[in-house]
Amino acid sequence: MTAIEWDSGTWLHEPMQHRIDGGELIVSTAHESDFWRETGYGFIHYSGHALLVEFPPNTAMEVEFSAEWTHEFDQAGLLLHADEAHWVKAGVEFADDVLGLGAVVTDGKSDWSVGQVPEWMGERIRVRVSRSSDALTVRARTDSDPWQLVRLAPIDPALTWFAGPLAASPTRASLEVTFHMWQWSEPDGAIHA
Repeated sequence: MTAIEWDSGTWLHEPMQHRIDGGELIVSTAHESDFWRETGYGFIHYSGHALLVEFPPNTAMEVEFSAEWTHEFDQAGLLLHADEAHWVKAGVEFADDVLGLGAVVTDGKSDWSVGQVPEWMGERIRVRVSRSSDALTVRARTDSDPWQLVRLAPIDPALTWFAGPLAASPTRASLEVTFHMWQWSEPDGAIHA
């Protein structure tokens, strides 16, 4: 595994505040920051914060993060981004008073899959995305839980993809997310063990 330096990324929608402290990236979100495209809600939000580097095929990327999840739709994880209509966010989101683990895959319109993980409140959460040429495998875990499959999703291999830490807070300002780690890792060898 190889660490990715925080200063090697480029911000897509720079957050209100961000700083590096003790090797960790601390991000404070802007009000109404989010990523979503049409489905169900009828709106387009394209204002979430992500620190991105190019994400080539046959690689994998991980982030580990923690936060105080208190407001509806507080979220953090990894964003994979090609353009405004093609992106994937994978991680956790606080919705309906429960922490959820899931992914939003957007190809023109957004598609959200989520499962509840209330036991992950207060934990450090790690998300890994493995990329082949045309697909992503998303997994997540905490220190006390094994890796679990979150999503297998197609992506357009003709697009250039970027990826990195994501934070957003659609219903408030100043969600503070601490990213403890950002690294390249070995891509998953198989979808199932």
